[in-house]
Amino acid sequence: MKTKKQDYSHLSPGQPIGIFDSGVGGLTVAKEIKRLLPHEDLIYFGDTKHLPYGEKSKEAIIEYSTKITNFLLEQNCKAIVIACNTATANALNEVMQSVAGKVPVIDVINPVAEKVSYEIHNNVGVIATKATVNSGLYKKSIRKHNKWIKVDELATPLLVPAIEEGFKNHPITHAIIYNYLSNSKLKNIETLILGCTHYPLLIDEIKQYYGNRVRVIDSPNIVANHLKIILDKYNLLNDNNHQPNYHFYLSDLTKNFEKISKKFFGKTIDLELKVL
Repeated sequence: MKTKKQDYSHLSPGQPIGIFDSGVGGLTVAKEIKRLLPHEDLIYFGDTKHLPYGEKSKEAIIEYSTKITNFLLEQNCKAIVIACNTATANALNEVMQSVAGKVPVIDVINPVAEKVSYEIHNNVGVIATKATVNSGLYKKSIRKHNKWIKVDELATPLLVPAIEEGFKNHPITHAIIYNYLSNSKLKNIETLILGCTHYPLLIDEIKQYYGNRVRVIDSPNIVANHLKIILDKYNLLNDNNHQPNYHFYLSDLTKNFEKISKKFFGKTIDLELKVL
């Protein structure tokens, strides 16, 4: 059966890119998009009221994700980036249905899985939320492209709350990281995928644990590159002379989000409370 050819001729390069996550984690993706595509307007929705998504039911994650997607479509976004592994693993199909082919949808699992599949990786570890691990999507996606790769997934649920509470470079996160990464499931891995967009905020501490023994995958960079390829393919990259605007909507205003977003995007960004 032929797949329907995508037609985005109704979209224009000047429209913003929509990005969403449960909290601060998606800012790691937004930061990479800003770096790689410095002339694009970004609209970010952080569902801080409902985090962490990893502890929620599939039905709840679908409800949150589709509501946010519809909101971003109402904001005239030309692409939707699901900057949340848990939302991707549990609600990607429903988000695609909500979008109904109107705009491209970029998730944070499939581009990473595909890249890892075609590089030299034999034993791959994935750390992620319970909901992402329970979905098995990383293993399915990687092995769809390369059935010879061994994939071990480990749920690491304490990391997101620790990050959202601002415990970076802190004895608490050091203890949690050591406890998780020393798990026997990850004993023989050569490569580690950080299967949650919050986790790159701890990438230095994770790399410090491993030294040079394990390659840690930079997922936000892969996702941002994939977005660039898609926008370029459909002639939707914004003009090089455009001064970008960044707008952030939060379902609950939090100090940690304000701190990290201003660190990544500058002191003058807009943070707006928006309960859907």
